[in-house]
Amino acid sequence: MELAGVAVVTGGAGGIGRAMGERFGRAGMRVVLADVEQGALDRAVDELRSQSLEVTGVVTDVARYEAVEALRDRTLELYGGVNLVCNNAGIGAGAEGALWEHELNDWRWAFGVNVYGVIHGINAFVPAMLAGGQEGHVVNTSSGNGGASPLPGTPQYAVTKAAVVTLTECLYAQLQDSGAPIGASVLFPGPHMLRTGIFTSWRNRPAELAKEKPRTTPYATIEDIEAQMRAAGVEPTYTEPAEVAEQVAAGVVAGDFWIVPASAQTDGQIQARAESMLKRENPTYLRAVPG
Repeated sequence: MELAGVAVVTGGAGGIGRAMGERFGRAGMRVVLADVEQGALDRAVDELRSQSLEVTGVVTDVARYEAVEALRDRTLELYGGVNLVCNNAGIGAGAEGALWEHELNDWRWAFGVNVYGVIHGINAFVPAMLAGGQEGHVVNTSSGNGGASPLPGTPQYAVTKAAVVTLTECLYAQLQDSGAPIGASVLFPGPHMLRTGIFTSWRNRPAELAKEKPRTTPYATIEDIEAQMRAAGVEPTYTEPAEVAEQVAAGVVAGDFWIVPASAQTDGQIQARAESMLKRENPTYLRAVPG
């Protein structure tokens, strides 16, 4: 597929989403950015328009299907069709303590955004893409944390990102069987950590899914995670969101399902997990901290 036509990116106010919107806009696509934060979204749209890119912002809570339907309707109203959908919005639940002590609302919030947000994007946009009959592509953002192997201390995030991989595999197979000119990809951003708003996603936690018990420790910051990594003997390194956007653009053009940057670490995790399963051995590859 060529990078042409209309692109929709959720989680588009910052980080990977904003970078993808800019990359697609520079390729000549008309871009619709969706995000739950009005102020941040307005700033992103203004910045990209200042570069003479055609960008529209639509405030969207991807956990609510009616909001994603409204995003689709606004996109079709503006442009009459859509060619590329990036279901990128995601949060880290930030639960503390042992998994069996986590509140059910931690799970509900994570699944609502990270899994149902992708399902909502598929259900709202794929029928419109099929009806349009043009070349199209869907990119769903997963993570090496869960997609390759989980970090045990972040179960909500890891479980939801593992679900995105399986969901996208099913989507890809069904689109292939349908004969439609629409592809699908799963994205593992990287190969290193990214400094994005996901580390402070608690700021957008809805009141109806608020924690019932007060936290005993502050939410972990990126600096806290860096300190944990260094204590484990791992020096943190970072990937720029613009680099991830380039990987996505190349993957879409090539029709790649796996948009997974080359990484000895990720490859090693995938291999270790597969070998554990094939040998029916207990897992020894689980890590406490990223890196």
